Amino acid sequence: MSRKVKAFVKKISSVIFCGLVYIFLFLPIVVIIVNSFNATTSKPYQTWKGFTFDWYIKLFDNSTLLESFSATMTVAIISTLLSTAIGTIAAVGMYKYKFKGKNIIDGLLYIPVVIPEIVLGISLLTLFSNTHIPRGMLTLVLAHTTFSIPYVIFNVRARLSGYDNSIEEASMDLGANRIATFKNITLPVLAPGIGAGALLAFTLSIDDVIVSYFTNGQVKTFPLKVMESIKSGVAPDVNALSTLILLGTIVLVILTQSNLFKKAK
Repeated sequence: MSRKVKAFVKKISSVIFCGLVYIFLFLPIVVIIVNSFNATTSKPYQTWKGFTFDWYIKLFDNSTLLESFSATMTVAIISTLLSTAIGTIAAVGMYKYKFKGKNIIDGLLYIPVVIPEIVLGISLLTLFSNTHIPRGMLTLVLAHTTFSIPYVIFNVRARLSGYDNSIEEASMDLGANRIATFKNITLPVLAPGIGAGALLAFTLSIDDVIVSYFTNGQVKTFPLKVMESIKSGVAPDVNALSTLILLGTIVLVILTQSNLFKKAK
């Protein structure tokens, strides 16, 4: 077999392999999108009965589903803001200052990341029960903030790697106080890491099921609502809302990437 034939076979094999990987990753998403246009009205909603947009209209009449989505976004936004603020301050403090027990705290940060979610969920449930905090929106926000903080810290610390402290010293030598220096010098440098940590925290929050299951009380988030509907079959209006969320995510990614591309130019 000639070299050209071997190279061609290798190239085709790579294309086929990549294609299978992408099919494996995106086929479930395609199924959700297709089922959102399914005209069937009988459970388990798996039989294709025709094409329709009715489920996108009926979606806005399903108050329970919309309330679950609203609860998800509320918890995600609040927990993201809290975890981003706490994580950024913690990362900067641990980078700049030396104190006893710093290595221990550094090691403890990995626990919420590496332990199984069910263990974290049971631990938080036990904590809230022992402290007599009623489960609901507050416990959901506290739980999501807890497991999101380490991810923010890791991203900000990665940005701090190789950070030159002399620029802060130069700023203060020129008359700026610590607050002005942090606002005008440190914060812009850390912005990419803070943004990455915030996006990761937001994604983890809206996607969480297990921790939310143990700490939600009577508040039903969208992932929990979907999990409940699996027993009787996921209704097409759930698929319709999932499709709209996916569309919004794609638009956000396109806008973000286009802005980054413009800045790179």
